[in-house]
Amino acid sequence: MRDRIIFKCSVCGNENYIGTRNKKKHPDKMVIKKYCPKCNQKTDHKEKK
Repeated sequence: MRDRIIFKCSVCGNENYIGTRNKKKHPDKMVIKKYCPKCNQKTDHKEKK
C-alpha cells in the first residue's frame, strides 16, 4: 500500500510538496531535490516525520 508523505525543505523548513511511496519496498526516508519558493532555489527536501 502506498502512503502519502510530506516533503519539508532542509534549509527553511517549509512543507512544500506531497508525494507517495511504498513503505514495504523502500523503508528508508526519501530525500529529493526540488524548488523551494521561500529560498528561491533548488534545495533538498526530506520526508517529514
